[in-house]
Amino acid sequence: QVHLVESGGGLVQAGASLRLSCAVSGRTIARDAMAWFRETPGKEREFVAGISWSGEATKYADSVKGRFTISRDNAENMLFLQMDSLKPEDTAVYYCAQDQHRLTSQKGRSGYDYWGQGTQVTVAS
Repeated sequence: QVHLVESGGGLVQAGASLRLSCAVSGRTIARDAMAWFRETPGKEREFVAGISWSGEATKYADSVKGRFTISRDNAENMLFLQMDSLKPEDTAVYYCAQDQHRLTSQKGRSGYDYWGQGTQVTVAS
């Protein structure tokens, strides 16, 4: 059984940084595309960042480009999201996702097979 567990969320002031981690067990991530999504009440879960199996190709939502950096450690079966210059509008529950069918990430959430339980990020103004 595949499990994804996010950590690293919390309450910070605007302009601060956080680093989210996602630990995966039950399946290697080494040949899977991975991604981060986020969700706020009343809104659909949205794509934040994605990374190819090798880490060479990344994608970002326009709203986080230049502030967030996605990375992975295939040897440790871990996914990361470095979030800098945080804004109040970044407040959300952040989820990591794993796509066992693709080597490169996609922005649509329907293609991802496994999801974590989420970690809350709150940015105060």
